[in-house]
Amino acid sequence: MPAEHPAPGLFIVGIGPGRTEYLTVRAAHAIARAEYVIGNDSYLDSIGSLLEGKQVIRSSMGKEVERAKTAIELAQSHTVAMVSGGDAGVYGMAGIVLEVLEHSGAEIPVEIVPGVTAANAAASLVGSPLSGDFAVISLSDLLTPLEVIEKRLDAAFSVGIPVVLYNPRSHGRPHNFALAIEHARKYYPPTVPVAIVKNALREGQADPVIVTLGEIEHVMDDVDMHTTVIIGGSESRIWRMGNNVKGIITPRGYHRKYVY
Repeated sequence: MPAEHPAPGLFIVGIGPGRTEYLTVRAAHAIARAEYVIGNDSYLDSIGSLLEGKQVIRSSMGKEVERAKTAIELAQSHTVAMVSGGDAGVYGMAGIVLEVLEHSGAEIPVEIVPGVTAANAAASLVGSPLSGDFAVISLSDLLTPLEVIEKRLDAAFSVGIPVVLYNPRSHGRPHNFALAIEHARKYYPPTVPVAIVKNALREGQADPVIVTLGEIEHVMDDVDMHTTVIIGGSESRIWRMGNNVKGIITPRGYHRKYVY
């Protein structure tokens, strides 16, 4: 009997950090089923071993709307996987694809496949900084006005939770990260720990750097668009093993209920 032809439809796949060992089984399955795989060049390059025999459509940053339209058009008669770094629903392609789909009036099966986020990846390398409530805020003002970003920073820091900063510093907006640090210092003492994690769980991963909020200027130049910054909360502390700094611990509250 001939092989069954895949049913038309669209997978929006979070591929995590990009290394295949951090891809979920469901994500790998969705890509394997797809006839067409669409994505940004860098994301496609990271999963090149999974693309053999696929029709691959490459796109560049800034072409997200066009990418979404292409995926929706193809998915009406083919199985399509739209790949997105991290989790497709967290600063990824899921939102714009669903908006374009809604606007188009087309009716196609859609499955959003979750992936490991940059926050999860970075946190795993520096202990347990996100044990309880935390916030994730992008410092990119390409789609969100800077004044809105500043209000969100104030809201998050004012309640004492850890804050993960995405897109912290680029050549086009080198001052947004310093501005975020100013907002953090309005609410947090200089002893609050900060993790600087570049290329978390990706090729080119650098050793994470742990500093305090009061020392951040010493590593400011190391922060770029490949960096995830975790600013600890009011209860976060530096985690040491012997005399060695290993990362950050944010207690969840067990110490208030149990003896250990």
